[in-house]
Amino acid sequence: MTYTQLAYLHLATVIPAFGIGAWQLLKRKGTPTHKLLGKIYMTLMLATGLITLAMPAQVGPQFLNHFGFIHTFSFLTLFSVPTAYFAARRRDIRTHRAAMISLYVGGILIAGAFAFSPGRMLHEWLFG
Repeated sequence: MTYTQLAYLHLATVIPAFGIGAWQLLKRKGTPTHKLLGKIYMTLMLATGLITLAMPAQVGPQFLNHFGFIHTFSFLTLFSVPTAYFAARRRDIRTHRAAMISLYVGGILIAGAFAFSPGRMLHEWLFG
């Protein structure tokens, strides 16, 4: 799969996750809708974390000829999703909440801000 194809696949998972995550943060917790959307959100975020690991860093230094600083957020995602899921299953709401907030802020907002920085594909697509 090409880098561009991976980028489109990544956007197909992270854009709906952005909206669902915002909704989840703003709405009442513990409802059947919250639980259903949470499962969808976690699935999308796991997919996006795995997809981004397949995308080689194209800006800045690389580690192992592939990974860059932005991949830190991929690993954050792959750690936070199971942490949040299992915390919710054992009704550890404090851990679940912390993992979900860090996932949204780090995995979507901060990583997204880096993705729009000059030299990156999204920056080029939007600003030429």
